[in-house]
Amino acid sequence: MKATYYPGCSLHSTAAEYHDSISFVCKTLGVELVELDDWNCCGASCAHATNHYLATALPLRNLIIAEQAGNDVIAPCAACYNMLRAADRAVRAQDCQAAKINDDLEEIIGARYGATIETRHPLEVFGSREMLQRIGAATLRPLKGLRVVTYYGCLLTRPKDVVAFDNPEHPVKMDKLLTALGAEVKRWSYKTECCGGALALSRTDAVAALVAKLVTEAGRAGAQAIVSACPLCQVNLDTRQTQVVHPMPIFYFTELMGLAFGAVGADRWLRKHIIDPAPVLAALAKGE
Repeated sequence: MKATYYPGCSLHSTAAEYHDSISFVCKTLGVELVELDDWNCCGASCAHATNHYLATALPLRNLIIAEQAGNDVIAPCAACYNMLRAADRAVRAQDCQAAKINDDLEEIIGARYGATIETRHPLEVFGSREMLQRIGAATLRPLKGLRVVTYYGCLLTRPKDVVAFDNPEHPVKMDKLLTALGAEVKRWSYKTECCGGALALSRTDAVAALVAKLVTEAGRAGAQAIVSACPLCQVNLDTRQTQVVHPMPIFYFTELMGLAFGAVGADRWLRKHIIDPAPVLAALAKGE
C-alpha cells in the first residue's frame, strides 16, 4: 500500500515522536508513506475560527497537490485530518464558497481539486481486518499486563458527517488495535471528551481542570496510561497535569505499536514525554 503522508506542523516539531513511531510502524506493516511535496499548514491552529476563506483554502491546496500524486492521504494529526476532510466534503457537496476557492486555486497554482482521493487517519488504515491480522503477526513483545484507556478527543470522530470512520460517541478502532497488541483496554466514558487543547495558552486554568478530570477518571477506570491519536491532545494531557494527584503517562498509539513490534531505539521517542512512561513500562517488563 502506498499513501501520501501529510505530517502537518506538529509531527515535524513538538510531536516528532509521533512521526518517528508512525514511520516505523508503517514500514513494518508494508505501508509506504510518501510525504506530500511542498505542503502547507492546514490552518487548524486558528484559520477555522478567524478566516473562513483560509480555513478551506489552506487544506484544499494540500488536497490538490496530493490528488496529482494519485494516492489517498494519511493525516496522523486529528486536527489536520478534520480540516482536510472538511475541505474535501465541501467540494463534494458543491458548496458555493468551496467552489469559488477551488476556482481561485486553479488560477493561482494551475490545478483544482476533483475529489478523487480520500483523506484517512492511521487508525482507519490500521483498523481494517487485514491490518489487524498483520499487526498480530508483527507483535514480538505483546503488551500483556499494560492497562490503558483510549482517548480520541474532539476532532477525530466528530462531526460525524465529516469524519465518519468510527462511531462518533463510542469509537472502538484504537481499542481493537491495542487489544491486538496484547494490552488490556479499560472501559471508560471519556473517550471523546474535550481536553481543552484550544485553550492551552489562553486559559491554562480551565485546561488544567479538564486534564485533571480526564486523568483522574482514567485512574478510576483502572488504567496505568492514556493512549492518544492526536498530537494536540497528547501534548496537552502530557504537560497540563498540574492538578493531578497521580500523574499518568500519555502515549501515542503508534509508540505502543512500535514497542510491541520490537522497535530498536524506541526510548528516543519516550524521552520526549513530560510524564515519564518508564515506570509503567518497567512494571510491564516485569509482568507486574
